[in-house]
Amino acid sequence: MSVIEIMPLRASPAVVDMLCEMLIEAVAAGGSVSFMHPLATEPARTFWSESLAAAAQGKRVVLGAWEGETLIGSVTLLLDCPPNQPHRADIAKLMIRLSHRGRGIARALMIAAETEALTHRRTLLVLDTAVDGGASALYESLGFHLTGVIPDYALKPHGGLTGTKIYWKRIGDNARIAGNA
Repeated sequence: MSVIEIMPLRASPAVVDMLCEMLIEAVAAGGSVSFMHPLATEPARTFWSESLAAAAQGKRVVLGAWEGETLIGSVTLLLDCPPNQPHRADIAKLMIRLSHRGRGIARALMIAAETEALTHRRTLLVLDTAVDGGASALYESLGFHLTGVIPDYALKPHGGLTGTKIYWKRIGDNARIAGNA
């Protein structure tokens, strides 16, 4: 296995192209990441261009996992929370190229996102994942707690409804205080 490097992504045509490829591939494979199949390149490009622009403004961090010159995974840490929630961040859009799944890349990205959250003085992470085909096992293995399930929350990329599971995790000093470290 090659060395995987994880770092914050900056907007460039090559990075946006690779993010678009990954998003389109994830949706085609049934990933519940807010888009329907078939996903055209232009909406994917718009999403990632806007996401990386928000990252440049400090409203989020888009982390990428690289194998050499190839972007093989990403996760987004949403930092733009309401004024009464400066301690919280949301995890979104965890995606790994199909050809690279099962190699621990998602776990590494999640750990990097947690570390990044701590650098932004966040002590609570929240996320959601689809009931059908989501990454519940990964999140639970990383110490996330299931809050509950919302039935029929979203359409699956190929049609039909799926529920979503809502998770949370205390990190940093907050975790130690709460006895969750």
